[in-house]
Amino acid sequence: MIVLVINCGSSSLKFDVLDVEAQQTLAEGQVERIGAVSSLASVRVGDGKKQRKALQAADHGEALRFVMKTLFEGDEKLDATIDAVGHRVVHGGEHFADSVLIDDEVVEAIRDAFDLAPLHNPANLRGIQAAQAALPDVPHVAVFDTAFHQTLPEHAYLYAIPNRLYRRHKIRRYGFHGTSHYYVSRELYKLADLDKRSSRVISAHLGNGCSLAAIRDGRSVDTSMGMTPLAGLVMGTRSGSIDPSIVFDLVEKEELTLAEVHTLLNKYSGLLGLSGYAADMRDLLAEADDGDVRCRQAVDVFCYRVKGYIGQYLAALGGADAVVFTAGIGQNSPRIRAQICAGLEGLGIEMDAARNEAASGTAAKISTDASAVQVWAIPTNEELVIAIDTQKIAQARAQSPYA
Repeated sequence: MIVLVINCGSSSLKFDVLDVEAQQTLAEGQVERIGAVSSLASVRVGDGKKQRKALQAADHGEALRFVMKTLFEGDEKLDATIDAVGHRVVHGGEHFADSVLIDDEVVEAIRDAFDLAPLHNPANLRGIQAAQAALPDVPHVAVFDTAFHQTLPEHAYLYAIPNRLYRRHKIRRYGFHGTSHYYVSRELYKLADLDKRSSRVISAHLGNGCSLAAIRDGRSVDTSMGMTPLAGLVMGTRSGSIDPSIVFDLVEKEELTLAEVHTLLNKYSGLLGLSGYAADMRDLLAEADDGDVRCRQAVDVFCYRVKGYIGQYLAALGGADAVVFTAGIGQNSPRIRAQICAGLEGLGIEMDAARNEAASGTAAKISTDASAVQVWAIPTNEELVIAIDTQKIAQARAQSPYA
């Protein structure tokens, strides 16, 4: 089955076309700056060169129409037919513990979660509507970032606020990056020869957005992000967890509105805020090596927070069989992995410096053979998870007499 995977942001549309059986990417690309005076698209078909083009895309519908025209009418056409479309949806609230075929009720549930993910769900829904208009005769499937974490127990997802606020507004921990944590944990079971049914794994998704998950017997039992993706670890531009009173302090002393504080914590904090220079870990490491104190501090704070969550989840799980690093920083930065794991020997984590240094963007064990807790670096593939789920649901729909 050929599946088009779509991931929409507020002003962007990313896509991949995958042959699910072959687990092969047939095309990929994105359209950026949607709604601006000038948008920018990049599309690659097969092993061909990436095609870049400036265009005017007033909305996601125009962006997707450009993508479809490029894929099927361009100089390097895609020799395939789209059988189904899988959509990344950030927030499923408490409605969805699994991926689902999109119908009117699912659309309304995604809309109901706008308050929980105001920056993401509206854009995700615009992408769904644009794709349904462009491809009305194929099944569309929603795959939720939050679904994998719907197995969290109450003691892990409840906040210590009046319980009526949870009952009325569903204010609780949801967690994100679910498709990534799911994928790398399943890859780990195969690579490390672990039995999912009796395993304890800590998954560290470290990129521009960052989260950890504690996974017992294949099920998420805790995760660092909260009701929104702002909580937990220090990220590229997000603050991660802070003292809630800081919000009131900023409103009073900086005379900021609540909307301005929200923007500050989401877009101008994290590594960018700490360093005053950049949100990209590669840039920070280079500047730290040249003696920039603030960049070094940003790196140190980032690693310290990850180390703390690993310790927390070792306690929550009663130990671990493995820790796995993934995403842009996690799978590509031996130096960050080494700094995070330094000093954890007393908790059973013993890194192999040569293995760690050699593992950059590849799946590899990076701990010593004597380490009580295995440590791995495994590239994630969220698009493949979305495509596989989409194929399963689309095939089930085709077999149903009610489709």
